[in-house]
Amino acid sequence: MATKSRTPLRPGIYCPTLTFFDPTTEDLDLPTIAKHSVRLARAGLVGLVTLGSNGEAVHLSRSEKAAVTRTTRQALDEAGYRDVPVICGAAEQSVRGTLELCREGAEAGADYVLLVPPSYYRAAMNEGQLEEYYNAVADESPVPVLLYNYPGAVAGIDMDSDFIIRVAQHSNIVGTKFTCGNTGKLTRVASATDACTPKKKGSGFMAFGGMADFTVQTWVSGGSGIVSGAANVMPKIVVEAWNLWTEGKTEDAMKLQEVVSRGDWLLGKPGVPGTKAALQRFFGYGGYARKPLRRVGDAEVDSLAEKMKEVMDIENTL
Repeated sequence: MATKSRTPLRPGIYCPTLTFFDPTTEDLDLPTIAKHSVRLARAGLVGLVTLGSNGEAVHLSRSEKAAVTRTTRQALDEAGYRDVPVICGAAEQSVRGTLELCREGAEAGADYVLLVPPSYYRAAMNEGQLEEYYNAVADESPVPVLLYNYPGAVAGIDMDSDFIIRVAQHSNIVGTKFTCGNTGKLTRVASATDACTPKKKGSGFMAFGGMADFTVQTWVSGGSGIVSGAANVMPKIVVEAWNLWTEGKTEDAMKLQEVVSRGDWLLGKPGVPGTKAALQRFFGYGGYARKPLRRVGDAEVDSLAEKMKEVMDIENTL
């Protein structure tokens, strides 16, 4: 297990950051990656995740992955946000490959790694093999590990609560991101692991909802926070919904959650290209995803911006 001192994970809102590219060459746009990271920290996010699905990790070389994480960590440090941890996606299909990415991520400044299960040889990935994978990685990873339950990205593998609770007993496995959207599963895991919440430190295990459209529901379910792709565009409103419930302003929180859910749905439907297009429209940067992901046309951007007016009007007043 990793023993070096690192920035602790705190309850609250995290964001899986987008990776930005030159619109012509598709080379990494490191200045924009740095600028975006600082903007999110200033908006009240308590942690950032690099190299996730929103970050187009599957489109990046190993050296590019390290550059994205390094740039993010350096930008946060230089802007005075040393207390904002960086979690990086580091999953490969083998234990050996994953450990290489864990080490490279740690060297680039990541405090933690987030790992989807290996899925290329789907038929062979029973619970026994998956448990062996996570334990083997956690045994040697230089930074603590979070499980990433995202069935849509891994050929339908959906880790159930019994499995997660069992694997979470490893001392170097410190959390789970539930992009499955199953709040019942999150509740069971949070309870069994005595997860950290805004009201208690607990064991320190983190049970994260994986989408902003169940921000308040995650709080109620005993969760630790949200890792929200929509927070790339609307970070303040997601933070506000979480904080209102924490402050006991439940009616206000639920009303805001309705708006957050609508905004999250609008950004989620067109995926990464749409999120980048919205960011470009509202904040003047964002650009395009790497090919073969599509480029969103002007008419679609206009329509998305009009539908997002409600949420962005609130975002811009916070």
